[in-house]
Order: sequence, then C-alpha cells, then structure tokens
Amino acid sequence: MEENKNLECEINLDEPKTVQVDSPEEVISSITKVQRRGKLYEKVLKPIKMLSDPNEEPKTIGGKILKVIWSYIIITVGTLFVAAGVYFFKFPNHFTVGGVSSLSVVLAHYFPNFSESQFMAIANVVLLVVALIIFGKQFAIKTIYSTILLSASTLIFEKVQLLERMTGQFAAQQTAVEGTEAYNLAFGPLWTLTSEPFLELLFTIGGIAIGSAILFSQNASSGGTDVIAMILKKFTNVNIGTALLITDVVLVVLGGFAFGIEIALFSLCGLVIKSFIVDTVIDGINLNKCFIVVTEKDGELCDFINNQLHRGATVSVCRGSFTHDDKKMIITVLSRQQASTLKKYLRQNDPQAFTIITNSTDILGKGFRIV
Repeated sequence: MEENKNLECEINLDEPKTVQVDSPEEVISSITKVQRRGKLYEKVLKPIKMLSDPNEEPKTIGGKILKVIWSYIIITVGTLFVAAGVYFFKFPNHFTVGGVSSLSVVLAHYFPNFSESQFMAIANVVLLVVALIIFGKQFAIKTIYSTILLSASTLIFEKVQLLERMTGQFAAQQTAVEGTEAYNLAFGPLWTLTSEPFLELLFTIGGIAIGSAILFSQNASSGGTDVIAMILKKFTNVNIGTALLITDVVLVVLGGFAFGIEIALFSLCGLVIKSFIVDTVIDGINLNKCFIVVTEKDGELCDFINNQLHRGATVSVCRGSFTHDDKKMIITVLSRQQASTLKKYLRQNDPQAFTIITNSTDILGKGFRIV
C-alpha cells in the first residue's frame, strides 16, 4: 500500500496552526509535541501571564497564593525605592518633601535626644491604626509590612554607615584627631553624595515617588502621610498626587523654620514634581486599552475576544453615514499585552475593520477595579 504523503494536521493552541507531515506516525509525533507545549503553557506560561496582568484573577488556590507572593515582591521593590530616596538623599540634605520621614527630620532637629527612626515609629503606629479602621485588614497588613521594611532598611543602612562609606565620611572619622576642624567635619552632619542640591532633590523625589506609586498600585502604602492621602482619595475626588501635595505642604513650612528658606524652596519644588511623578507612574501601571472596532466579522472577532483573550465585549449595530451599510461596532477593554494580541489578530484576519484604540486608566467593573 502506498504511504500517505503530505498529510495535514491542524491543531489549535492560541491560534490555529497547520503542520506538514509525511506519514501517520509523524501526525502522532506532532500531536504529542503540541500536547507537551500545551501542558507547558498551562503550567508555566499561563500563570506567569496571569501574575504580570493585574486585571487577571486566579481561580485556583495555588494561583491565588502565587498572586499574593507576587504582590509582596512588588511591595518590597517599591519600599526599597522609598528607602533609598529617603536615606541616601533626603536625610543628608534635610529635604522636607513629605512623609513622616520629613516630620522626623524636623523633630530631630528640635529634639536631638530622639532619633528620626523613633519619631517615625510613633507616627506610623498611629496612622496604621487609622488605616486598619478605614481600609480593613488587607490594606493594614500590606502597609504594616511596607512600613516595617522601610524602617528596617533605613536602620540597617544607618547601622552599617552605608552613606558614610560611600561619601568617604567613614574613612575621615577613622583618621580624624579630636579637637581639630577635620574631626568636627567628619563627625558633623551627614555628607551628601554630590555637591549639587538640585540633583540630590531629583533623586530624592524620584525614589520616593516611584516607590510610592508602586505601593499604591498594590493597595499598600509605606505609612506616614501616604495614609492620609489615600483617605482623602477614598472620600473625595482628589487624586493621590494632589492629596499628597495637600498633606505634605505644611512640612515644607516647618522645614523652612528649621533649616532655612533655601531648603524650604527646594522642598517645595520637590513636592510639586513628586505629585506629577506619582500620578504618571500610577497611570502607567493601571493603563488599559479601549478598542472600538467597526466590522462585518463581528462573530469571529467576539469569539476571539471571549475564548482567546478571555474578555467580554459590547456589540451594537451601527450604520455608515456615507455608504449607509449596516455593520457591528464592538467595544472592549484590554490590558496592554492583550491589546497587542488583538491588533495582530485584526491585521491578519480583518484588515478592513475600522479600529479606534484609546488609553484608559480608570476602568471600573468586573475584571477590573471593584466599583
């Protein structure tokens, strides 16, 4: 019997795919390989995609645990950003660009018998109690973790004298002779990493703003005045950046009395820039793509959105003003990764579709943020 040649085997993964084979044995081999790839996708790649997409909600207990672990990894990264901005740039320059750390800098200036970390601990405990009452246990647990990590990080940096080692102040302390000007300089205020105050200010607000935005994206906070800002956002229409500006501006005034008008002006500039950076980073994290597609292939497109992207869509009848042809208009909202997949699908399968894509950061409802 003559062997079958050029058999075709169509196997559906994410997209239909045709495999050319020369024998039935090769069909079985191809199917086995695809099954293995399918298992790899389900067990490895799909969970990774779900973790990276904040809009995806795991259905299994294991997936939910991984989601929680991933959330705390993100919180850790955001907290370390804040710790770096505070310790390396904010403390040595006495910038009062908001937060309990700014308040602690001012209080430590007037009450030198207490350290900044002690003032931070007292204020954070009070605000954490308020957060527990208003936002519930989930918010409080994440915020407690971030607050403890922030305090521990700055204390460790201070204990090992990391900044002093980086600036050479530690080496100067080892060789300075007591009673000399060099001794007073070595054991005086912390040395800064650079001699440019504005550059130090940029790195201060950069670390704090980016870190705070990352924490807000996980419904957490590093404590301090961030909690006050989130309370204002919950009960008013004020966005987080503006709320932070309102709650922190009083610290600029206190810093001006403690350290002079120059520090106050630097801190005021820092607060304004910080509010914009926080909003920009949060919008980038929450960014989704809204698709409005006018097409004649509404059935195929809806199947792809529902079954491949696992999203919903709204379908309505529309009519062109010039041709008077009846078509369907499909509206759907996707993550950036899903949006890229849909654009590829439209280019390959419906190039005549009229598509409008807009950015959106405030999406409420099932599959997105809770109303």
